[in-house]
Formats: sequence, structure tokens, C-alpha cells
Amino acid sequence: MHNGTHYRTCHLCEAMCGVAIEVQNGKVAAIKGDDNDPLSRGHICPKAVALQDLHEDPERLRRPVRKTATGWEEMSWDEAFDLVARRLHEVRKAHGRNSIGVYLGNPNVHNHGAAMTITPLLRAIGTQNRFSATSNDQLPHMLASLEIFGHQVLFPIPDIDRTDLFICIGGNPMASNGSLMTVPDFRGRVKELKKRGGKLVVIDPRRTETARIADDFHFIRPGTDALLLMAMVHTLFAENLVSTGAATGLVKDQDLLQLAVLSFTPEAVASHTGINPDTIRGLARQLATTPRAALHTRMGTSTQAFGGTTTWLAYCLNILTGKLDAPGGVMFTQPAVDLVALGALVGQAGHFGNRYSRVRKLPEFGGEYPSSTMADEILTPGEGQIRAFVTVAGNPVLSNPNGQRLDEALAGLDFMVSVDYYLNETTRHADVILPPTAALERSHYDLIFSMMAVRNQAKYSEALFEPAQDSRHDWQINLELAHRLERQRKGGKLPLQAELGWQAFKKLGPDPILDVLLRTGPYGANPGRVGGVIKPVLDKVLGILPERHPLKGLARLSPLNPQWQHMPKGLSLSALKKSPSGVDLGPLQPTLPQRLFTRDGKINLAPRRYLADVERLQALLDQPEASTSLQLIGRRHVRSNNSWMHNSQRLVKGKSRCTVIMHPEDAQNRKLEDGAQVQVQKDGRAVVLPLEVSEDIMPGVVSIPHGWGHSRPGTGQSVASAHAGASINDILDDTETDPVSGTSVLNGQAVEVKVWQTGAQSKQA
Repeated sequence: MHNGTHYRTCHLCEAMCGVAIEVQNGKVAAIKGDDNDPLSRGHICPKAVALQDLHEDPERLRRPVRKTATGWEEMSWDEAFDLVARRLHEVRKAHGRNSIGVYLGNPNVHNHGAAMTITPLLRAIGTQNRFSATSNDQLPHMLASLEIFGHQVLFPIPDIDRTDLFICIGGNPMASNGSLMTVPDFRGRVKELKKRGGKLVVIDPRRTETARIADDFHFIRPGTDALLLMAMVHTLFAENLVSTGAATGLVKDQDLLQLAVLSFTPEAVASHTGINPDTIRGLARQLATTPRAALHTRMGTSTQAFGGTTTWLAYCLNILTGKLDAPGGVMFTQPAVDLVALGALVGQAGHFGNRYSRVRKLPEFGGEYPSSTMADEILTPGEGQIRAFVTVAGNPVLSNPNGQRLDEALAGLDFMVSVDYYLNETTRHADVILPPTAALERSHYDLIFSMMAVRNQAKYSEALFEPAQDSRHDWQINLELAHRLERQRKGGKLPLQAELGWQAFKKLGPDPILDVLLRTGPYGANPGRVGGVIKPVLDKVLGILPERHPLKGLARLSPLNPQWQHMPKGLSLSALKKSPSGVDLGPLQPTLPQRLFTRDGKINLAPRRYLADVERLQALLDQPEASTSLQLIGRRHVRSNNSWMHNSQRLVKGKSRCTVIMHPEDAQNRKLEDGAQVQVQKDGRAVVLPLEVSEDIMPGVVSIPHGWGHSRPGTGQSVASAHAGASINDILDDTETDPVSGTSVLNGQAVEVKVWQTGAQSKQA
């Protein structure tokens, strides 16, 4: 890279902020926001500087390493690939294909090369024991989208740029810049909302950064969000406020939902939620009577005991008040690469409960078991026990509940390989680590988060720096491992046609595939006069074919589809290269009924799995709410996304952010002082960290941030180790899951907090 400015999308979180990277003498000199980026409009958060830190980090692995009796030693790529393929094949041959486990971390979805090549790797491994961060994060949203709209990644996105009322429950977009709602510069967008007379309402057990800029804020007890939303739905029916708007004629089973909410009056749920009945009714009325309004829920509501039902009810509220598919409400995106339609075309709209995990009988979702049962599957003997493990860009020891038990499980494996460029709390258990190139050394296109953006756009970034000659991109690692595993399975040699196919795929890479997807998508090649000739003939051919014929599906995806005629055309990789700040594809547009993927083309308002859970919710309502235990919730800081970002000195410096926040009343009752070291414990597991006394948290609730806990020995991240903090997941119980979705309960588990005595027994790692 010569001196000058390089325009790029920051990949460190979901926000997709545009950055302008100044380069001098072959090195990063400055990172600023790109004013011309159509989505982020010049905004960046403090994490953007970590792009430089991660690239230049001397502790980032750059060559394969293997564990030996005397420590880690480098090895060649050929040696590494051969060793990994041979050992995985040996385990599979001796114990069966399900004896290998796979875990995929969040960074995979920020990387189009990895996203395109992970499927061939999974197929080559062949195991059913697959896990990912999904079940510790957004699984309830994916399940609701599958059940209600027929597709697991068809998310209704708040049209925040045009809304007049934004109700946010259990989310903190001031820290996250959106989550399942890609919304860079949330603060700026809220200012615009208020300037046009709009209103922000936040409901959370903690007065978050988002709550501090809200017009209205209400505390709610953890795990009771479903009761609040049931009472809001009850109010809509009781006061004849139901009006489905653009979804009219598409909604089915509305009467079943009305019956389900009969007993959940605002008075009935008030004492459990901590929100008075008038406020509950007022929230429902505001949502129903504000023409342009949206309700959005996120991590605090999805990773709890009623995560599945809460998310379903949030979708229902938007549908019942006519906010679905309406400008200023919640709308479906139309990205340049339409993975929703492509997935449906090849039969990958999603599935749930096709099989169940061996030990705890938890349901799979999209081919993955809940990550909370990984340790069970490794530690429990018997047919199908996991003996070898593959992690790709993940650190589940810190991100999974009961991380100490998973730590123990990984230590006893026969073999483990990690695709990662850090020696962290998880990869320290690997026998081989395969480090990919850093982000600035590869091209970038956001396939996944473009599906969740509050505005349609497309942006491609070329590599800023040439990778070292002896390095591999993650897509190259995935494909090479897959190829060699297939060879092992076939006795060392593939048929000529298959071998040529693998060689072509490895030579091609992800960018030419991306180009094809862009050109054939809704904003692709402009048909022009050719379309005028082809289209009449195409229409006649398509008219003869059955409705679900693949050719019809391809035609619907193509620029020839009349539905896309109003959209910009001519998008391709070369076109995006000429617009390094990105291309604005316009605001979100109504897409119903074409965007539905249910078999009958209807919106399924009352899926049976959610109706069946109403009985469990009624049991919660019937319980007395008095409890002496504190309820633990997580939190996020704008400088801290995931554990792998803590090796940047600029992001971790200053006052420690890994504290336990407690209300003054709770601190006084336990004779705890602000700043004191306290022990937070549950079921014999404990962590020690500083106490932060604050009225910003609800009485009876404590909060610890996620992603910390870098005190385990044998890692290679000195900055992170010097700012170790404590892992919230070292005390969370991995057997507590939402029975509807299988999602881990990361918010609302009961804990105890007491003064930490120096020298006292503690299971802090």
C-alpha cells in the first residue's frame, strides 16, 4: 500500500462504520470516520483504533504452531495441514464422524471469505456435533423469524431514520451501535428522531448508556419481559387497538394469540415486572397510536429463561399495531447479496428440532446444538462422545456459560485444532493453531450485517496491506483443510473431476463469487434493451413452470424481476471498487407479501411452540416474587466487544470496566462499600472483582460485563492478562437454558455477593 487514504468498513462490531485510514511509509498513521459513507456518515466509535492495534500486535500469530512438551513451536503450512487432516481423520475413523466437535465464533460472520468457505469445511468434517455463538446470542430472533415469516434470517429491522417512536427493551445500541439492527451513530440518529418530534423509550434492569439519552426510562426485573409484552398485547385486544396495516390479510391465528393473553392483565404482571399498570397500558397505546413506531428487543431479552417467548411477543406487537412493513416501523432489508432468498432457493430457510443432542436432548437449530451442552458432549462417555475439536475464530471458554467446566473438557481431548491468530483461553488447549491473515490484509464485504442495516447499501474494501508471502487467508485455510480431509476420507486420492473442482475453488477465492452474486442480485446488471427482448420470452417460460421451480426462484432474485425495477442497477465488484466509500441503495422499502417464505404465504402469529410456553409463563405469574437472591445480568461497553479485543492497550487503559454494579440499598444491606473487592458466587463457583455502587441499576440486580477473565495460565496476550478482569461465565450455570429455543440463560440467574476475604477459598480462574 502506498501512502494515502484507504477507505474501509470497520469489521469489529455489527455497525459497519466507514473508516478512512491514513497510511504513511507503509504503516497506519491515523484512522478517522469516512464522511462519505452512506450508512455511518462519518461516525466511528473508539474501537476503530483497534484495527491498527490488531494488525500490528506483535503477539498475533503469523505462522502455524504446534504444542510440544517444551512449549509452542512453529511449523510449515504443509506440515500443519497434513497433521491436522491426519489426526482428525484418525479420530473419525476410530470413533465415528460425530466424535469431532466444531465451534464457530462471531468473527466468521464479519468476513465474507470465511462465510463462503465454512460450509465446505463443515461438510468435509461431517459431524453433527456443531456449535456456535448463536445459542449464546440471537437464536430466539432467528427462531421467531423462522416460525413467523418462514426464514431464519429474515429479520424485521427498525426503520429508525423515519420513526417517531422507538421502544428499546433489553438493548443498548449506544454501546453496540445496534445489534440485529445495524445502526452506526445511534446517538446522532436519536437526535434526529427527537428533532422531528419523536421519542425514545428504554426498558431495562439497568440505566444503560442508551437509557440516559431516552425520553422515558423504566426499570424491569430480569426475566419478566415476556410478562410485560403479554400485558401490552392484552391491552391492544382489550382496547380494540389492533390494526395490522400492511400485513392485513396475511396474518393468521390472531384469535389464538388473543386467547393466550387473556389472564395477563397489566395489573396481574405489575408486581413481577416492577412496572405499574398505567405505564404498561401507556406503552401499548403509544405503540398502537403512533403511526411511525417500532419496538426492538435484544440481548437482555433473548438470553434469558423466556428468551424465545419474549422475542415472539415483540414481533407480535409490531405486527398487531401495523408497524410491520411500514416506513418508520420495522421493515425487511433488500441487500445487494440477498442471502435470504438465496438460502430459501437452495432449501436453507432454516429448521429446528430435526435432532437432539446426545446427553441433554437439546434441540438443534440450523444444524447446531446449543453451545451450553458442549462440555457435556466432551465429558460424557459413550457412542458419539466428542474426542477431537475444531474452533474457528472463537473463545468459548470465556463466552460460554460455566467456562471452567468447558476449560476442563477441552483439556482432556485427544486432539484439537484452532483457526485463530491468538493464543487465548480456548486455543491454549489446541494441539495446532492455524493463524489467518489480519483483517487489513484481506478484502472485505459485509454479507451478513447488510441484511440488518437500517438503510440498504453496499460497500467493498480492497486489502490495505499485502499479506506476508508465507501466510494464508482464513478462506484458504478452510478450503485446504476441507480438501485434505476429503482426500483422507477417500484413501488419499480424489477422482480427477473432484480434484479439479477443489483446485479451481481454491484458486478462485471469494471475490469472483461475490462479483457473480452482486451482478445477479436485485441491483445487478441493468437489463437495458436486452431485458426488453428477453423478458417477454422469460415471462412465458416462467408461466409454464411450477411455482416452486428453481428457475422461478432465480428469476425472482435477478434484476429482471419487476419487483426490483425501481431499484438502482449496475452493481458489480468493479462498480464498488470505483466507490470506495460505498453505494447508497436507498431507505428500506415495503416488501410484503413477496418477502414471506412460509408455506402458505401467511404470517404465523401464533406458532404452537410459543402457545405451549404460555403455561410456563403463567406459572411464573403465579409465583410469589419475593427473593433474597440477587439476579445477575451482563453488560457491554463501547470499547469492549469480544474477548479478543482486550489485547489493545488503547481500548483497555484507564479505569477498570470489569466491575460488579450494585444498587446502594443492596450494598448497604450486605455492608459492602464502593470499590471493595467482592465475591460473586453461584453453586460453589465464584469470581472476585471490584464493586461499583450505583443507582443506575435496579435494586435486586447486579451486573458484570462479558468477555473478561484473562487470568488463565498459558495464554499469549500480555495486555489482556494485565487487565484480566473476571469472566461472568465462570459462575453462570450451563444447565439453565430457555426450553423454547435452547438459548443459554445469561441474564437473570440468581447469585450471592459478599465481601471477599484475602486468602479465602475462591474458584476464580
